[in-house]
Amino acid sequence: MNENASRAPTAALPKPDLIGSYRPIPGIPDEMVDGAGRVRPGWQQLVSALESLGSGELEQRFERADQYLRDAGVFYRMYDGAQTREREWPLAHVPLLLEEAEWDVLAAGIAQRAEILEKVVADIYGDNTLVAEGLLPPELVAGNPEYLRPVAGMKPAGGHFLHFCAFELGRGPDGRWWVLGDRTQAPSGAGFALENRVATTRALPDVGALLNVKRLAGFFRDFRDALQSLAAERGGSVAILTPGPHNETYFEHAYIARYLGFLLLEGEDLTVSNGEVMVRTVSGLAPVSVLWRRMDAAFMDPLEFRHDSQIGTPGLAEAVRSGTLAVVNAIGSGIVESRALPAFLNGLSRHLTGEDLQLPSVATWWCGQPRELEHVAANLGTMIVGPAFSTRVPFEDRTDTVHGAALDAAGRAALADRLRAEGASLVAQEAVSLSTAPVYEDGRLVPRPVSLRVFAARTAQGWTVMPGGQARIGETLDPSAIAMQRGGQAADVWVLGSRPVDAVSLLPGDDRAVKRNRSGSLPSRAAENLLWLGRYAERCEATVRILRAYHARLADATQPGQALLTETAEYLESLDVDARRPVPAGLVAAIEGAVASAGRIRDRFSPDGWLALTDLLKTARMFEQRVQAGDDASRAMTVLLRKLGGFSGLVNENMYRFVGWRFLEVGRRLERGIQIARAATWMTRPGAAFGSSDLLLEVGDSVMTHRRRYNVNAGPLSVIDLLVLDALNPRSVHFQLAELFSQAIMLPGGEEDGQLSGVAREALRLRTSLAIAEPGELTGERLWSLVVDLGALADRIAERYFA
Repeated sequence: MNENASRAPTAALPKPDLIGSYRPIPGIPDEMVDGAGRVRPGWQQLVSALESLGSGELEQRFERADQYLRDAGVFYRMYDGAQTREREWPLAHVPLLLEEAEWDVLAAGIAQRAEILEKVVADIYGDNTLVAEGLLPPELVAGNPEYLRPVAGMKPAGGHFLHFCAFELGRGPDGRWWVLGDRTQAPSGAGFALENRVATTRALPDVGALLNVKRLAGFFRDFRDALQSLAAERGGSVAILTPGPHNETYFEHAYIARYLGFLLLEGEDLTVSNGEVMVRTVSGLAPVSVLWRRMDAAFMDPLEFRHDSQIGTPGLAEAVRSGTLAVVNAIGSGIVESRALPAFLNGLSRHLTGEDLQLPSVATWWCGQPRELEHVAANLGTMIVGPAFSTRVPFEDRTDTVHGAALDAAGRAALADRLRAEGASLVAQEAVSLSTAPVYEDGRLVPRPVSLRVFAARTAQGWTVMPGGQARIGETLDPSAIAMQRGGQAADVWVLGSRPVDAVSLLPGDDRAVKRNRSGSLPSRAAENLLWLGRYAERCEATVRILRAYHARLADATQPGQALLTETAEYLESLDVDARRPVPAGLVAAIEGAVASAGRIRDRFSPDGWLALTDLLKTARMFEQRVQAGDDASRAMTVLLRKLGGFSGLVNENMYRFVGWRFLEVGRRLERGIQIARAATWMTRPGAAFGSSDLLLEVGDSVMTHRRRYNVNAGPLSVIDLLVLDALNPRSVHFQLAELFSQAIMLPGGEEDGQLSGVAREALRLRTSLAIAEPGELTGERLWSLVVDLGALADRIAERYFA
């Protein structure tokens, strides 16, 4: 019988009327509906497709996109005073649509603007003719904190200052797109744009194909190839330089590095030797010739810029000066992010290219000029006034920006007085009413203000513009509240082609020779984090197994104070684990340590592995609040053990056997050996409580093996033989040392010309000492010496590969 035949038919949900219920804001241009109230063609197709799905199916699809982002661990770091927190990526599920003809005009204007900014930067750090000829006020150069004097006169390697730029666009009341801001310092958002595309495609794959949405991969492929060509000219590699995991867009840095196959480095990974930038790898120093920086230039070199920088590398500026390092974008190029520059940019364009800007800037007045200052003072009701040298944070969203319309007469008078006193440090821009775009809320479409971030990259063919980008959507109708830090959302941007688009991949389309990266190119910091990830994972497992055994016995105990329980609690206390708590803080801290280590190597860690770890931490924190001691806690530990097993399975089955996996494996084997030797020292000591040997077997996951291998009840000698000396038991200390030795000789320098490294020799010595030992020889003192020796081996590994 058909299982579904007995089910009562469900009434079909009514199709949503998304277009009929949409109400554009009077007087504000809308991206979906034109001035005559007609839905634009591409939008008509999109919304009709959404309506055809029905409310239930549509919301399931949007949830699918959100689930993908959660599984991938996409986040944005929020700053709230001194506190920071990770916010799940806020995807607005309905993409922003742009027709191909309109996009081509935008792309041409963006490419022109990027080249003009290149010429301006080159002049500022070169001949400085723009200032000399009066086209650019000297105050906007000398007074700008982004003007870095140590790099004045430098010629960038490769000949260009700018390689990757972003631009904030908004559509004004006249229907034209205006440039709201230029991003040249360390533009972010391209990686998030990719994730927006993947998530939106998960929800609407059929709709995207129907509308001939242009693909993004070709843009990244061409830029990757350009950087690799630049690096090949200098005999080094390409790397992305990140401030580290605490940066608000660190996820994107890791994502782009993984996507393009570049190294992700922090300042501590680099050193400058003989004028060349080198990355510290487990094989020694390796040259880096192109750095795509994702940190502010002033923090890159504490010797020549900010002396208090803890994230830079001493000597980087000298490497740039010598021409051995190309920086994307060049150090000092953030100077053209000045909010005052747009006031002069059209004149600079005419001077440098003979053309007006194809994409105009939002109306801007630098208040260091008397006539412009008085104009601003007389029209404060339509102005936004703020620092002339503000960067990155949207001008209208800065806390030190004043909206003239929000002031009363007295407030405007006070602001006018301030303008006259501090004019050279202030700039005014026309308050912009942004266009609106539809957002799906509570089963209907509602208009919200939208701005557009687009990206341009320098390639072998010149400037190319990503066919799409990232739309920022406001939470309310306030156009000044679209920033991510203030709760705004992000949407994919679809450029609609006139014909079906070709499939695009990052893979080369020809049969060129395959070039493999060297196996020892792993940065030392990444190797150290991989090793500690392995150690934390094993530490978690050992702790969970002991807690499970403890709570199982606690549940069956008629007297909670019996000796075995008391001694097990004392042993846990020696591990900084409080057995009085069903899910102790020490266990949660170990899981947090694993997550933190993995978080520092997100570019090398699979999304599945990350999901497994974060799910483990989420579950442990939930249990911490809900689980009771005894049988409840024992079952909770079984759940955590299964999740740990799932993570270990992913690592063993899916992780490529590259040098990074070897360090992870070394960490696991070190910690498992330490934990087993330590537990054996305690639980087989003379006078240990009755049942200690049985508990040790359970902790070592060897109960059934012991029953099959020994025709006796568990006793100290047979347990020591199985858990310390047995080379076939994957839980024994001997097995861990055998694995450590096999990995040690595979590490860079592990065995060369028949000679073993110090690490490999020490692992072999420890293994040999156990291979010839008898159970009776392993006294408590000898067992504890194993713990000490394994710790010393870990130190030797750190000295050899991480120092």
